[in-house]
Amino acid sequence: MKLQDSVIAITGGGQGLGRAMGEYLAARGAKVALIDLMPEKLDEAVTACVAAGSEARAYVCNVAKEEEVEQTFEAIVKDFGHLNGLINNAGILRDGLMVKVKDGEVERRMELSQWQAVIDVNLTGVFLCGREAATQMIKNGDQGAIINIASISRAGNMGQSNYSAAKAGVSALVPVWAKELARYGIRCAGIAPGFIETEMTASMKPEALEKMTAGIPLKRMGKPEEIASAAAFIFENDYMSGRMLEVDGALRL
Repeated sequence: MKLQDSVIAITGGGQGLGRAMGEYLAARGAKVALIDLMPEKLDEAVTACVAAGSEARAYVCNVAKEEEVEQTFEAIVKDFGHLNGLINNAGILRDGLMVKVKDGEVERRMELSQWQAVIDVNLTGVFLCGREAATQMIKNGDQGAIINIASISRAGNMGQSNYSAAKAGVSALVPVWAKELARYGIRCAGIAPGFIETEMTASMKPEALEKMTAGIPLKRMGKPEEIASAAAFIFENDYMSGRMLEVDGALRL
């Protein structure tokens, strides 16, 4: 698939990895549909993508809401005329131990609301957006690819029962969709980033960042553009499907 003039939707496109991927793809000629809940962040991201050299539009949408997702993807195809790809990137964190014990007493437990919020956005949102993107692509006769952004935490990370479960599910959808959608010329692949330099990691305490970085064999965090280049590789390689790319500086071997 050629990126030039392709239309690619990106959830969580207002900031962080989503915005970085939007700018990277726009600079290579792709038209991007940025999906997020924050209008101001979206507007800034659209301006940056246009400055990078291509067309970009903003779509305010809660990816966990079925009706909003359906309307958004219908609007994208109406606005751009076609759809060639989706990057399922939107995600949230609600970290905490499943059961926290202090002095032999249960002090705190992960609330069901913490669990459900992450599952709703990080897993159900991926399903809904993947389904609607595939629906519109098939109806319109568009070929291309769906990329699910997982995480190194898909293998299990302490304090992230909800997030790890969701990202494991996101990864599991990759081979399922690759097999189901291949007949329509739609591929599916995934990326599992390690620790990446984003707004979220920038807010961490310096000592925590230093300790985290020390555990990475390459001794540094990844850069957003390194995840973006992995996404571009998947889109451009028409035989890449059904597999995950681990982009983590050899942290998980």
